[in-house]
Amino acid sequence: MAELQNIKKVLVANRGEIAVRIIRACRELGIQTVAVYSDVDRESLHVRYADEVYHIGPPQPGESYLRIDKLIDVAKKSGADAVHPGYGFLSERAAFAEATIDAGLTWIGPHPYAIRVMGNKEEARETVRKAGVPVVPGTHPGLTDEEIIKAIHQDIGFPVLIKAAAGGGGKGMRVVRKPDELLSSMAAAHREALGAFGDGTIYAEKLVDGARHIEFQILADMHGNTIHLLERECSIQRRHQKLVEEAPSPIMDEDLRARMGEMAVKAAQSVNYVNAGTIECLVDKDKNFYFLEMNTRIQVEHPVTELITGVDLVKEQIRIARGRRLSITQEQVRINGWAIECRINAEDPYNSFLPSIGTVSTYIAPSGAGVRVDSGIYEGFDVTPYYDSMLAKLICWGETRATAVLRMRRALEEYKIMGLKTNIPFHQNLMDSLRYQAGNFDTKFVEERFQMNEDESQLRPDVAAIMATLVEHQRRQQAAQIVQRPERDTSNWKWVGRYERMHR
Repeated sequence: MAELQNIKKVLVANRGEIAVRIIRACRELGIQTVAVYSDVDRESLHVRYADEVYHIGPPQPGESYLRIDKLIDVAKKSGADAVHPGYGFLSERAAFAEATIDAGLTWIGPHPYAIRVMGNKEEARETVRKAGVPVVPGTHPGLTDEEIIKAIHQDIGFPVLIKAAAGGGGKGMRVVRKPDELLSSMAAAHREALGAFGDGTIYAEKLVDGARHIEFQILADMHGNTIHLLERECSIQRRHQKLVEEAPSPIMDEDLRARMGEMAVKAAQSVNYVNAGTIECLVDKDKNFYFLEMNTRIQVEHPVTELITGVDLVKEQIRIARGRRLSITQEQVRINGWAIECRINAEDPYNSFLPSIGTVSTYIAPSGAGVRVDSGIYEGFDVTPYYDSMLAKLICWGETRATAVLRMRRALEEYKIMGLKTNIPFHQNLMDSLRYQAGNFDTKFVEERFQMNEDESQLRPDVAAIMATLVEHQRRQQAAQIVQRPERDTSNWKWVGRYERMHR
């Protein structure tokens, strides 16, 4: 029987929108929060919303948000009795979980053992494979470079994917389609993995062409209950970085969902997993699926699961850490509608998605039925080069996928962020794509079969001035609560709406 923990104050060891998200969940539960901030985050939203705030150093993550000693010291000074790591930074560092537990604090996350095993991609593959979970054909742990090369030529074949064992987010990853590219790709993967993770270990997997990236949300409590909260479609990505997620997946049927859900639960149970986690998979053209990796934390894209299941995942994380049972059983999990999330990044989609920095001069967030914005920015906020480029997450829900897409299109039109470049135009073009509307895409869709319609850099200065005037006019209208009749939509979108009405 798990011992119940009385969590009264949580240190949020993160920043940006996820810190705000955790603070809001704690506030609804009557739990006090402690925020930390670097020099450049002094006026961030998570600092404004928390009950207590502590400065932890300069903007460089290695001197602030990645300093375990500073975070534990803040937890002790503030009287916090629990730590939530969010995602990124130290969220998947077993050393941070161990330091938190050793300090007598409650860790709102999985056991350090599970973090360590699943954090090493090779070890994770071997662990779940022994539990009967299908994995992509690849090399075994502990091989030298020469042995990896031999295995590729004799057993795996080309094309092949070289991956960092301690990696994530596409770092230390190289696609090799020809034998003469292998040595240079392995050397590059070694260097990038060592620089990004401090561990240059690599391994090889068979490249599954035309694959979909599907993940299953897992919840597990200390009483032996492990469930999945359905799948998320994450195939819209660029250079292995996700851009758009949705739930459920357009390719899913009940049989495939049941088999993949059972696999996801089995993979989590292979390491006695507790708390929230995600099992990521590849699904090929014939709907064969393979375990890819496990993320031992809350995911960026968790809101789409929340909107279709009605489960608050952050509150559930805290509930589990308190030693309580899950608030929902597998039989109670139901799909309600469809949800899509667009990651709003400070990047220029017309210039190879180069990061953009600057001060947000205008910020108008969309709203209305079925629209949710998880954001860490506001008008006057300074976007710096020190952290991830994601500014916010725009999530739209609808009774059907067509409704969710239409609603996302409308919300993107309303979303105004000026003062720097964002990838909102990319998302607008994507929502207008017939392939996307039809659910006909894979992980290579953005890189190989998608193009932006118009080069924003070629706009004439007078056109840009008119656009800026229109934005300011719209801003004043909204401030005065002026409602105008929208112009008639004469695009092909009217046919999407008609089709949906005909098939209700």
